[in-house]
Parts: sequence; C-alpha cells; structure tokens
Amino acid sequence: MAGPNLNKVFLIGRLTRDPELRYTPSGQAVTTFGLAVNREYVTKEEKREETCFINLVIWGKRAEVCAEYLKKGSLIFAEGRLQYRKWETQDNEKRSTVEVVVEDFQFLDRPPASVASAKEETEDADQKEN
Repeated sequence: MAGPNLNKVFLIGRLTRDPELRYTPSGQAVTTFGLAVNREYVTKEEKREETCFINLVIWGKRAEVCAEYLKKGSLIFAEGRLQYRKWETQDNEKRSTVEVVVEDFQFLDRPPASVASAKEETEDADQKEN
C-alpha cells in the first residue's frame, strides 16, 4: 500500500532474562532477550503502574556485545522496529509473535569500563559493513 509509513520503536526497560546468543548457519550472531517496560498513570482514584513484556532481537556485533555485557535486570534504551513472524510447530500448530528488532541500544546502568571500548568496536564494525 502506497503512502507514508513509519515503523520505529523507542524503549527503556529492564531485561527479564539473560540474553541468549546463538549463531545462524552462515555464522551471523543473533541475541534474544525480554524487556519489561513500565508505564505509570493516574486515575481518579489512584496512581497505577502497568508493565509490558516485549521480546527483542538483535543481530551482528551488537548481538555479541549484548550477550557479553547485559544480564537479567540490566537497564537499557533500545531503538528499533516492530517485526511480525509466524511459523508452524512440528505438531502443525500455527504460532506467531511480534518482536522488536533492535537497531541501536545504550546501556543505562553503569557498565564496566570495558563496555565503552566494546561499543567503539561495534560502531567501527558497523561502518565497515556499510
């Protein structure tokens, strides 16, 4: 469908589980993890909070950096896009999911000193790929 489109997501939250790093058959790194994002709001009666749990996927050198330095409970800023996937299980059950494909991220907790150099390596690797 022609017309203006926008698929951009900005999130700040905490990891709900340790990142899981794996490699595709072609050797591409991919890391997945969950993110809990809170939203506070006020009703006439009280202040409330709700939490949204979102699955994130990150590829390449950034995937390796996430797997190495992040852990359950880490606070991050993630920027990316929504992606819808569907598949069929071995039992012929249809499944689907919406996830965020992370294009960039920032550590919001105080990271170890070695993280700064890892981020520079990631940026250098990205520039070489482009």
